[in-house]
Amino acid sequence: MKLIVSIVNLDDLYALTDALVQADHDTTVISTTGGFLREGNATVLTGVEDASVARVLRIIQNKCRTRMRYMQPVSAGLEGEESFLIEPIEVEVGGAVVFVLDVERFERF
Repeated sequence: MKLIVSIVNLDDLYALTDALVQADHDTTVISTTGGFLREGNATVLTGVEDASVARVLRIIQNKCRTRMRYMQPVSAGLEGEESFLIEPIEVEVGGAVVFVLDVERFERF
């Protein structure tokens, strides 16, 4: 048994969870925040048999694509100075960070 922990962008969350449920993989979603942009993301927990790991990883890869987006950084002014806007920069968002963990024991009550 494996636990697949996937950290995904909120823009990809519903497509991912819908695809996992359609493939008969129950998931639990935890709302999280992090990364360079400090935007919302989600941590998706999926318990699977060893034989299903590759299938779930393909679903994650297909539903959580990276894409480019422009963001408007703000420069923090020094004490007594005002912040000012800097030109927008292009950053990569989306994709997934995935951990596959061994599960020693699983119980359902």
